[in-house]
Amino acid sequence: MPWSRAFDDPIPLPRGGQLITLKDAANYIQKLPKAEQDLEEWQAAVEALIMVAEGRGPVMHSRIGVLRALNRNVERVFTDRKDLHWGKRKLKSVRDCRTCRHSF
Repeated sequence: MPWSRAFDDPIPLPRGGQLITLKDAANYIQKLPKAEQDLEEWQAAVEALIMVAEGRGPVMHSRIGVLRALNRNVERVFTDRKDLHWGKRKLKSVRDCRTCRHSF
């Protein structure tokens, strides 16, 4: 696969712009400071890009690698969503069941 291969969805950059092709991503990484390029996340992204360019992996892997490197400092926040429990909802066919003796 050539370096001109496009990602399935463009990768948005933190300060605007986006990465559309493998080459765009490679150029972006090469312009980063050397200390940042040497980070484990960027090294994994580069490896995934090379594998895709050589036809040894899916484009999605390289997209995920770049996104993980871009978002390495973003803390994921999970909320307690127990109040939105959907399991108590009954199907209309069960609620309207008149042929059985179950009470719902």
